[in-house]
Amino acid sequence: MFKGVNKVMRAYIYWDFVMNSAWGLLAPVFAIFILENIAVKSASAGVEIVGYATFFYWITKSLLQIPIGYYLDKNKGEIDDFWFYIIGAVITSLVPFGYLFASIPWHIYFLQILHGIGMSMIIPSSYGIFIRHIDKDREAYESSLDSTLLGLGAGVAGALGGIIVAYIGFKAIFIITGSLSLLSILFLFPAKKHMLPKTKDVQEVPPFQGHVDY
Repeated sequence: MFKGVNKVMRAYIYWDFVMNSAWGLLAPVFAIFILENIAVKSASAGVEIVGYATFFYWITKSLLQIPIGYYLDKNKGEIDDFWFYIIGAVITSLVPFGYLFASIPWHIYFLQILHGIGMSMIIPSSYGIFIRHIDKDREAYESSLDSTLLGLGAGVAGALGGIIVAYIGFKAIFIITGSLSLLSILFLFPAKKHMLPKTKDVQEVPPFQGHVDY
């Protein structure tokens, strides 16, 4: 399956698989957690909290990732991409641990904003690295390999998440999600030595204005 896939792409795919499997545990039961632990007196209030939580995450992520992407493109090389990738992954991994202490709606909103900040750093940097390092003439295969493993991991994890909550509780889900997310970051560090070095912008040579004899 991974024959012919370069080391950077393998690192990206392994990280994507573990990270999304971790969050796949949490995604199906997150709304239930809100209803049972944050909005215990009103189902309608719980639905409202879930709606605002979704709003804060997507607005934060959407507003930040374009300027971050612009900054990363402006600075040549991939070292900055790599560290934005790592820092964003760390921020995202800490969010599930925050849910352990959440008790009021604003705790959830703050954590969703933090999650949005982390993902706004991950998306531009990871996609940039993915695009630059994908193997020539294997673009479709490696993209589908990443998507397939991501889907399988998230699907299986979703079922496991429901079982874990039913028998152990939400705290176990938060700890497992956060721990696996942090663990996934270890897959990225072997790819650091393959990152393109930082280079200075090359100024364009102005067109020659004189006469040339051929």
